[in-house]
Amino acid sequence: MKTVPIYEAKTKFSELLAAVEHGEQVTITRRGRPVARIVAAEPASATLQTQRERVAGTFARLRALRQGVTLGMDVREAIEDGRD
Repeated sequence: MKTVPIYEAKTKFSELLAAVEHGEQVTITRRGRPVARIVAAEPASATLQTQRERVAGTFARLRALRQGVTLGMDVREAIEDGRD
């Protein structure tokens, strides 16, 4: 568990949220005393699974989009054509 003072929490809030998304808990202190704790809204494993599902869905859609699409030329020719 990470512990940070209020001032640091204000200046690094985005970084702290990223850490929480990856399963870490953050305790915010005022004058050394804990006043708040930031925890993930859902378990980290559920977040990772949801992200994996979104990525897999994106790749599936990309595969479907390129189905039957060809360059009409050799890859080397396409590279050379792009350099002109």
